[in-house]
Amino acid sequence: MKYPWKHTRRFNTYSHHLKEEFGGRVQKLSLDAGFTCPNRDGSKGKGGCTFCNNQAFNPSYCLPSKSIRQQLDEGIEFHRIRYRRSYQYLAYFQAYSNTYAPIEDLKAIYEQAINHPEIIGIVVGTRPDCVNDALLDYFQHLSKEIYLSVEYGIESCYEKTLIRINRGHSFDDSKKAIIETAGRGIKTGAHMIIGMPGESREEIIAQAGILSKLPLHSLKFHQLQLIKATTMAREYVADPTQFTFFQIDEYIEIMIDFLEKLSPDIQIQRFAGEAPPPVNLTPVKWGLRYDVFLNKLERRLEERDTWQGRLYQSRVGT
Repeated sequence: MKYPWKHTRRFNTYSHHLKEEFGGRVQKLSLDAGFTCPNRDGSKGKGGCTFCNNQAFNPSYCLPSKSIRQQLDEGIEFHRIRYRRSYQYLAYFQAYSNTYAPIEDLKAIYEQAINHPEIIGIVVGTRPDCVNDALLDYFQHLSKEIYLSVEYGIESCYEKTLIRINRGHSFDDSKKAIIETAGRGIKTGAHMIIGMPGESREEIIAQAGILSKLPLHSLKFHQLQLIKATTMAREYVADPTQFTFFQIDEYIEIMIDFLEKLSPDIQIQRFAGEAPPPVNLTPVKWGLRYDVFLNKLERRLEERDTWQGRLYQSRVGT
């Protein structure tokens, strides 16, 4: 069968898009430029999102005490030793909100990465309430010269959830930022967490229709995980009945139901996350590398004879 994305996998893969654009493998290199967030520094709140311990996910080379150049050099060396593959590299400003600073400071930080001889583009992870017209105009200009993607942490489409996790912005903020970013011709991605406390299976899957109405270039999914030293981990200890953690087979079924209703135009970056074992307090642990998980998901897509967007036309329209 020919799918709209013109390759044989049953979902629209971000990695295939990068290979098509650059003619080979592309690897994101995570960076920590020392940013914070407005729900951490007191401008909107304190403590950050209840699920967040960003340091738990940073690679060993990724420390704000190091310059951007040093982090990139060490990241490239790390990947060459570990994987022994030939890559091209994107600088991924990942930790916290990477647009939360004056624009001149931001330009100086981004340009350290852009000027690295082995970097072919940048990816900027941030919150939807941390962009403005001046910054988006700068990104629009930059996107005409290099590969540039802006990825917004949406996490959930539901206000009840955003309030519960101390997110500090609304879903309307997310929609506005995505529309204004994509409207400038900038590749626009989003991150979602599947299985937030208080969300039913039906609510989780219904978000596919909501997201399909937005001009998103890509999506990244993480299953809910309890991370050491977070507010959410403490909330779980106090009342575990408020949480549901999916076994791997159930999670795969949910993600396939979600995919069926998702626009085929949206590229999928990943379906699940891998928290480091020392900080992962999630009571349901899968014990699988992501590549093994992905193989299971793709086999199940074949067994169900379904694919991304199969129900999109009839359920959410065009």
